[in-house]
Amino acid sequence: MSDEPGETAIVLDETIHQSTRLRIMTMLVSVPEADRLAYGFVQQTLGLTGGNLTTHLRRLEEAGFLALTKEFVDARPRTWVQATPEGRRAFAGYLANLQRALNWQPAS
Repeated sequence: MSDEPGETAIVLDETIHQSTRLRIMTMLVSVPEADRLAYGFVQQTLGLTGGNLTTHLRRLEEAGFLALTKEFVDARPRTWVQATPEGRRAFAGYLANLQRALNWQPAS
């Protein structure tokens, strides 16, 4: 955000920056790496419709930021959502760039 040579521009990942996807990724990276969250839990917690959640999950999955796993539990289908290592790295990078933006000071 500076015209000074050698300074790196602050760029926020647009895939994560969208508010709903930011909320989804925040939930997913807040649990241990080996854990996953049930689709219904994410939907209910964020107050999203099934279609809206599915659309955002698909975008994050296409970016490689999360993995969806479908299985049967007590003969009923269940979808699990889990942040990938790449998604965790992207989220950490997003937060680092956001912090840089918050700390940005104009050149004197």
